[in-house]
Parts: sequence; C-alpha cells; structure tokens
Amino acid sequence: MALLHRFQELSATYQAGGIVLGLLVFATILVASLQKIKPGAIWTEVGQRIKSWWMMVAVFLAAIALNRTVSIIFFACLSFWALKEYVTILDTRRADHRALFWAFLTIPIQYYWVGIQWYGMFIIFIPVYMFLFLPMRLVMAQAPAGFLSSSSKVQWGLMAFVFGLSHMAYLLVMPHVPGSSANGQSLLFFLVLLTELNDIFQYIWGKTLGKRKILPTISPKKTWEGFLGGLWTTLVIGLVFRFLTPFDAPAAIGMAFVIAVAGFSGDVVMSAVKRDAGVKDFGALIPGHGGMLDRVDSLCYTAPLFFHIVRYFYYP
Repeated sequence: MALLHRFQELSATYQAGGIVLGLLVFATILVASLQKIKPGAIWTEVGQRIKSWWMMVAVFLAAIALNRTVSIIFFACLSFWALKEYVTILDTRRADHRALFWAFLTIPIQYYWVGIQWYGMFIIFIPVYMFLFLPMRLVMAQAPAGFLSSSSKVQWGLMAFVFGLSHMAYLLVMPHVPGSSANGQSLLFFLVLLTELNDIFQYIWGKTLGKRKILPTISPKKTWEGFLGGLWTTLVIGLVFRFLTPFDAPAAIGMAFVIAVAGFSGDVVMSAVKRDAGVKDFGALIPGHGGMLDRVDSLCYTAPLFFHIVRYFYYP
C-alpha cells in the first residue's frame, strides 16, 4: 500500500519527466543534425549543455523519486556545494574561519527543520537566530578590520544558498494541495522545470536574435530579445505543465511570469557577484555550465517566491 501511495503521489511528476526526457531526445538529435549541416561554435556549446542536462535531469528525477529523507539529504548537499563554491571565491580573513564553520553547520540544522516539517523554526532560524549569532562569533575573533565586509558576505551567502534553496526541500514535503491532485513533488518539478527552461530559452533566444544588451557591465550576454523570448516561452511552458499544479490558466501564466522575472534576477545578481570576485564561473563541476552554483543561481530567487505564493494561496 505504501508503494502504491508513493506511485500515485509521483504519477504526474513521472508524466512530466517523460515529456522532458522526450524533449531531451529530440533536442539531442536536432542539435547533432545541425552540427553536421552547419558546424559552428553555438551548436557545439548547445550540444555540450544538452549532454550536461541529461546528467542533471537524471539526478534530479532520482532525487525526488526516492524516499523523502534521501531527497532532503540531496538538497542539503546542493546547499552545501553552492555555499562551498561561493566561499571559495571570497577573500576571507583568518578571523572568519570559525564563523564559516558555523555557517556550514547551519545546513544540516536547517534541513532538519525541513525533515520534521517545523515551519516556524524553518522560516526564522537563519534570518533571525543565525543573523544575530554569526556577527557575535566574528566579534569574538577580535579582528575589527574587515568585520562589516566579512559579516555581510557570510550572511548573504547563508540567505541565498541555504535559506533560499532550502525552500525546494520544504516544498517537496508539502502534502497534497486541498481540492487538487497536486502535491509537493509535482509543485517542485514545476518550479525547477520552468526556472531552468527559462534560463535555457533566454540563452537560445539571446544567441539567435539578441542585439540590445540589458546590463552590459554585469552580464554582457543578456539581451532584451533573450529575456523577452525566454519570458514568453516560459509562459507557454507554464500553461502546458499546469497539470502538475492547482493553478488555473491565469494563475499558471502569472506564476510563470514570476518565475521568469525572478530567475533572470537571480542570474544577473550572481553574475554581479562573479564580476566583483573576478571569476567567470563559480566552478567547473558541470561541463558547459560551470559550477553547481552557476546552475542553481536562478533557483535562489525563484524557490522562496514560488514557495510562499503557493503556501499563502493554496494551503489553508
């Protein structure tokens, strides 16, 4: 019975996963054909990204299909790796090391609140308790020079890469939406799918039609054509995959709009971080995509917004 219930919970997600895998097969064949017909750097780069997407889709589907404890651990590892890549590019002081230790220790504690579904502690642990504790830990190092810079960097990293991303894990453990077949798994799939496809289509539209740059000193490859093309494509995808959600058509369009704009915002904010640190990518973990943080940067913005909108309007 437990296995049957688990299958019923994931059935819509599996359907969506099947569609995504079908699209990946189609994209793989199409790009391979275009590389033969008209060789060029753009198709080589797109082909490399598609190969990476095969790996990422497989890992993500496996993570949400397994039992919830394993899934939560997966997202905790995601936060750990993102925070690690972020800290790696920072210019830290010796006095910051113990505060950074406590910052990383925050990860299992935050995801423990997710595991026991203690929403009250989940929502205030980092923004309140760690916000107050970490500066005091830095003060105890008795190194006032650079204190404000270090405190700000550590706090910002915790909010973005632990608190922000942990909303995906909490979304995963949410029950069925009252009066709907949608549940936490299907809502999470909808969020990640639209966030990542918005990023992909902004890239594709920008590469093919992009001329007018939006923020040339922050992200030179971002164009109005890419942003608007990605936005409209994401709206259509939101309508196609709204069977994963409790949304009617206007709500699906509205949520897709929020995800597209928030995803773009997260992307360019992380680009500013990289510009400030003087690096091109946060790492080289994923071929064609840079580091893990380069892949989840948009989710740092879309996950909390999506979670709180859904929780406010669809859960009593």
